[in-house]
Amino acid sequence: MPKIASVSTYNPPHVLKQSNIEQLTKELFTNKIPQLERLLKVFENGEIEQRQFCVPLDWHKVNHTFEERNNLYIELAVSYSVEVIKSCLQNTNFLLHPLSTEEIDAIIFVSSTGISTPSIDARVMNKLTFSDRIKRIPLWGLGCAGGASGVSRAFDYCLAHPNEKVLVVCIELCSLTFQQNDYSKSNLVGASLFSDGVACILICGDNVHLDNKWLVPRIISTASKWLPNSEDVMGWDIKDDGFHVIFSRDIPSIISKWLGPFIDDFLNEQHISKEQLHNLIAHPGGKKVLKAYEDTLNLTEQHTALSRKVLKQHGNMSSPTVLYVLEQFMLKENPLDAYGLLVALGPGFSGEAVLLQWRD
Repeated sequence: MPKIASVSTYNPPHVLKQSNIEQLTKELFTNKIPQLERLLKVFENGEIEQRQFCVPLDWHKVNHTFEERNNLYIELAVSYSVEVIKSCLQNTNFLLHPLSTEEIDAIIFVSSTGISTPSIDARVMNKLTFSDRIKRIPLWGLGCAGGASGVSRAFDYCLAHPNEKVLVVCIELCSLTFQQNDYSKSNLVGASLFSDGVACILICGDNVHLDNKWLVPRIISTASKWLPNSEDVMGWDIKDDGFHVIFSRDIPSIISKWLGPFIDDFLNEQHISKEQLHNLIAHPGGKKVLKAYEDTLNLTEQHTALSRKVLKQHGNMSSPTVLYVLEQFMLKENPLDAYGLLVALGPGFSGEAVLLQWRD
């Protein structure tokens, strides 16, 4: 049972109120989207108060080429990744003793909002002192499911290599993908919801002996689920000027019909009931998505309270968001042997579930 020994998040520098983002969106789209005033209510109805961007709001008043956006993505993704890795390995909230990057055996890098070859993890390794024998596993295109998928793949790796330590780094700079000349409803919804965020977790195999300050989650098992013929539910439409968001209005109803049987089967396989779940670490894809989680899994708003808190303070940061929620759960005291379910959904259409148990 590999353990999640540490987690850290990093917030990009520009903290923006939801009302200010709504005002700019109104300025950009006035006389270009029918019934704009009615559609702008999505900003207020989403229960998001603020978000963090890697660029100031005025940056979006000027056209930017795909090349300019992507170059900025590479520069900032490297810089932010360096900061969050250092924070994770030195996080005194969880670790009694800091770790060196030279002690890390593998790095899983997760992102979907920019393109880089070599991948960002290779560029980061030229900024920090990693072993030149480190294994690199970049994951691209998983969107909002990426954080949970990264945890799952780290679990798989640690099962095969129980003496090793793995970093999972998730970074998304969604603000760089905003298209001011895209007048689709999907783009408007994306503008009301998505933001920038960075997270890093340290996962260790069974034979790694690290001293933690208190109980941390161990990974019991993971499961993946894919919905056939669902490419148009969410993702990117890549055009000359960059990424254009695909965001179906049917996502909450898809979750309601599809997620429940997936989670029921997974928990039954592990001989765990939903009533035994102490913590629900749910990716807050939006207010309606969290409501769909509650209805489908027969849970209350109390179970999704920390997910709602992250959504309120940060918006939907895509892949790192569920790790922001995980951090909140790891910072609070949990009873011995408490079960947790970490779950996220993303393009594919796909889901990733991770069963956790808090132990020493």
